[in-house]
Amino acid sequence: MKAVLATLLLTALASAQPAHDGQHDFDFEIGTWHTHLKRRLHPLTGSNTWVEMNGTTVVRKVWNGKANLVELTADGAGSHFEGLSLRLYNPQSHQWTLNFSNAADGTLATPTVGEFRNGRGEFYDQETLGGRAIFVRFIITVVSPSSCHFEQSFSADGGKTWEVNWIADDTRIKP
Repeated sequence: MKAVLATLLLTALASAQPAHDGQHDFDFEIGTWHTHLKRRLHPLTGSNTWVEMNGTTVVRKVWNGKANLVELTADGAGSHFEGLSLRLYNPQSHQWTLNFSNAADGTLATPTVGEFRNGRGEFYDQETLGGRAIFVRFIITVVSPSSCHFEQSFSADGGKTWEVNWIADDTRIKP
């Protein structure tokens, strides 16, 4: 499975443009946002049960832009969600590592790694879900200076097919 992930990443990188200094790729997101999110409750089980939530995302620069900290709080359908993401930029690889934690369990998930090209960020990792090895793909799309779209998908077949399990649309809150 790791070999397939490595092949996916190398293929994506080989077809990509030359590396650029991506240290400022997340600058567009610094500030406070209204977040509308949808989360699939039981991914990769055939279930199509989703929960929708609304909340606030606050993104702050850390280390003069070499990192940023994301705090997400959302409520809906009788539930409350708090998430934290520490994004770290590697100037040698020109890639970001996204490190996520859910307050419900207080642990860091496996980081996704990737970069932005033409206003779209793609980040990948390999995890286990229900004891099975899966791939995770997290895509960030800059829609406009005041809106962005996030989508996470899982693949249980080595990246041949993907099932979306997290969708978030953010709209900037004016200061």
